[in-house]
Amino acid sequence: MKSVGVCGVGDMGSGLAKNLVKAGFDVFGYDPKPHRAADMAGFGVTLCNSNAAVGAACEAVFVMVMNGDEARDVIFGADGTGGLASTMPDGAVILLSATIKPREAVELFADLPECLHMVDTPVSGGRPGADGGTLTLMSAGSDAALAAAKPAMEAISATIHVVGDEIGQGQTVKACLQSLIGSIFTGAFEATGLAAKAGVPGQVLYDVFSTSAAGCGITNAAVGTVMARTFQDTGSHINTMHKDLTISLDLAMELGVPLFTASTAMQLFQAGRTKYPDGDNQMVARITEDIIGTGLKA
Repeated sequence: MKSVGVCGVGDMGSGLAKNLVKAGFDVFGYDPKPHRAADMAGFGVTLCNSNAAVGAACEAVFVMVMNGDEARDVIFGADGTGGLASTMPDGAVILLSATIKPREAVELFADLPECLHMVDTPVSGGRPGADGGTLTLMSAGSDAALAAAKPAMEAISATIHVVGDEIGQGQTVKACLQSLIGSIFTGAFEATGLAAKAGVPGQVLYDVFSTSAAGCGITNAAVGTVMARTFQDTGSHINTMHKDLTISLDLAMELGVPLFTASTAMQLFQAGRTKYPDGDNQMVARITEDIIGTGLKA
């Protein structure tokens, strides 16, 4: 495999593209937002004028977009034609790295020509993981698809979990993961409000949390960014986590599984994105801060 594409070169896709270049691939990219494409200039990525053009040039393409509708547009074109599926060569593989509903992934695969492979491989690690090439992948697909995609996946990931052989299983595992991550975020954000109102210095809270049983990457990042008063440009936009939590709850509804904590987390993210639509996950902490009149500081 020599040529790999990335459709969607935003916060996550741009990191994928850069690491693919570092790994020695010829990389082709497209994004409908001109400023995103412009940001890739100088990194060795060949910019294309459409998703179909990326497909025509590549043996494997990552689809890194926001939701299932956008993924369908990338693969099949907004009007049902002109996407990756119309131009990729026989035996090429589409890597569905976006986080979408499991049933949407199944539907996309069902409509894919038999001559193309798909790997259902949502990612975890955020922009730092994408930039550093250390993402965790939850990958599902046939043996042939996984084998075809392996070189490209290894270029952007530190840990590849093969979680099943059927499309949709990767998205299912990601939905379970996000139900937990969203819940940890909101619990940590509320704890920063309690500490602030009680007069606990932020550094004290961070030091205790990060060295306790509650310490983990999510908790540490949540407390650290709130303490630093960093609510934007962290690479984790509030809309993304809100969307992911709605996917978790949608799956739970399908399966009849109550998710009490994740449901509350989703509503807190809903409140945050309603009041602070341009912010990142940390804006959820601002909801409590607005009520109590103070926030955590170092």
